[in-house]
Amino acid sequence: MKINIQQLDNTYSDELINLILTIQQKEFNVPITIDDQPDLKKVEEFYIESGGNFWGAFINSELVGSIALVKFDDKAGAVRKMFVKKECRGKEFNIAQELLEVLISFCRKTGIEKIYLGTVDILKAAIRFYERNYFLETKKEDLPARFPLMSADNVFYSLNVN
Repeated sequence: MKINIQQLDNTYSDELINLILTIQQKEFNVPITIDDQPDLKKVEEFYIESGGNFWGAFINSELVGSIALVKFDDKAGAVRKMFVKKECRGKEFNIAQELLEVLISFCRKTGIEKIYLGTVDILKAAIRFYERNYFLETKKEDLPARFPLMSADNVFYSLNVN
């Protein structure tokens, strides 16, 4: 099975919304709507034009995973919208790992030295994944002033990408 990772733009908004809201609302019961995430309707404006990017993982042309980078400083970015469809998770597929590696490679090429992320403490597998990838837990008060906080996030991590 071939996994294809490619940059996404606004033409993928509906697929992204379907993937992400299904995981947030149905799988994890996170009380979040599309109105709370206007960035999903404006991928190019929100992510790409500011120096970040947004990628999707596809299997047989179906979007099964996503990851995004918000560049919020000359040398810093925030990992956002990392989601993988439930049926496509785990070592067999390795989609989350491939998505993260694409994002880190992009950071190295574009001079971003440190990435941050916020997540929710109930997402235990996600937390284990970040820790396995050398992200260090960071206190909220130690985040950069310009870090784009999401209201639901209550656990934070950072990684030096050099």
